[in-house]
Amino acid sequence: MTKIAIEFPGVKALSGVDFQVKTGAIHALIGANGAGKSTLMKILAGAYSHYTGSITIDGQQVEIRTPSAAKQLGIEIVYQEVDTALVPYLSVAENIMLDVMVNRMGKQQFVRWNEIHRSAQQTLNRMGVKIDTRELVQNLTLAQKQMVLIARALSEQARFLVLDEPTAPLSTTETQELFRLIKDLAYNNNVGVVFISHRLPEIFEICEDVTILRDGLVVTHQPVSEVRPLQVIELMLGHRFDETYPKTKVPIGEKIFEVKNLSTYDSAVGNASMYVRAGEIVGVAGLVGAGKTELSKAIFGALPQKQGEIYLKGRKITVRTPYHAVQQGLALVPEERRKEGVLVEEPVYINLSAASLSLFSSALGFLRGAAEHASARKVISDLGIKTPSDSQKVAYLSGGNQQKVAVGKWLVTEAEVYIFDEPTKGVDVGAKHEIFELIGKLVAAGKGVIYASCELAEIIGITDRTYVMYDHTIVKELVTAETNEAEILFYSTGGK
Repeated sequence: MTKIAIEFPGVKALSGVDFQVKTGAIHALIGANGAGKSTLMKILAGAYSHYTGSITIDGQQVEIRTPSAAKQLGIEIVYQEVDTALVPYLSVAENIMLDVMVNRMGKQQFVRWNEIHRSAQQTLNRMGVKIDTRELVQNLTLAQKQMVLIARALSEQARFLVLDEPTAPLSTTETQELFRLIKDLAYNNNVGVVFISHRLPEIFEICEDVTILRDGLVVTHQPVSEVRPLQVIELMLGHRFDETYPKTKVPIGEKIFEVKNLSTYDSAVGNASMYVRAGEIVGVAGLVGAGKTELSKAIFGALPQKQGEIYLKGRKITVRTPYHAVQQGLALVPEERRKEGVLVEEPVYINLSAASLSLFSSALGFLRGAAEHASARKVISDLGIKTPSDSQKVAYLSGGNQQKVAVGKWLVTEAEVYIFDEPTKGVDVGAKHEIFELIGKLVAAGKGVIYASCELAEIIGITDRTYVMYDHTIVKELVTAETNEAEILFYSTGGK
């Protein structure tokens, strides 16, 4: 790719970027949120047609203006936004073999269903993944959906495979299995792999070369062996970086929130009990699939509660739906931000007032637009959301800035308890620090924070106490200052 440039309304996303990758190699493409990584790869995959610059394969210039043109050239991409790339009401096999089925139907051929399921199963077997090919995709976990997307890419004869944050929803075991698969594709099948990730240890584990973008420009392109992790971070951010977690020390107050014996009808949460004090950050740790997300949703009324009691400031409250949760003073920043945390096709200001419309409404229910915009501009300034204006569509923001919008809408509500479910997933190190600093401001104001994450370093770095989940229930309570990652992992894997 040579001199690639592209603009969106109010944003110049790429400015003359050069990028090259070889088959039979694994190439890291990294940068802070908004640097242009995903945009560059979407151009390569044919998702954006209005770019300038040229693309050559094997020395021959090619035109890639549509996804089908990219596929014909052997270019496959697995997008970060899992749910937008899958058809939820189709089966696993249909999603994996979607391109094959479309091509056959375009030629007016009958679909051989047994062959479709057999081919899908062969691809999953090759990946070492056990998923029923007849299961509907909407019933899968986030990690399983990611594997289905990768399987779809592998069902084609790819020469180049782009993986955008592929390990974000995966457990440690699933990640290692994916790495095995990536290495097999690159070294035994001569596929060129472009690997986008914010997890630097992964870059140093499996990549040979690295290209770093910052503000739509290439900062460096060199072998991974010639750079150190801290250098990479500083090149991404453009300034020196403090590796410590910015934990705010605040006095811990009285108990303000408590959950007793909470269970859901589908057994996604079983008999969970926990409490949070004013000014306290309480971690919920566990591996992927342990039940952290389900617990967060059950507390917030997004999953039906079979039994249990919830108390806020000593008063028993009823939380049957998210509406009730917001009315009672609870806030949830969900794991799947594009699906559940933001309205991607709406402007920033509408997102930032979505949870608190009554504050901007007249007695007759009419919205007061000036007040809504003024509040949005204050949140944008306070959180450092990078957007040309408060009227920009959230879809055009980077992942990190979308996450800030997902958080920002709750700051207007003045909630008492904030639940963060994997808030740093898919955001760069700079945005992570900003999220940690925001959480610090919340607890300094006497709020309670529940921080659910499988990133154990973050749990150790910013929480006061930690509840460990295993097999959909809380199995251990730990004082964070008196524990370590090894002990948390021990209980996370069923240790007693």
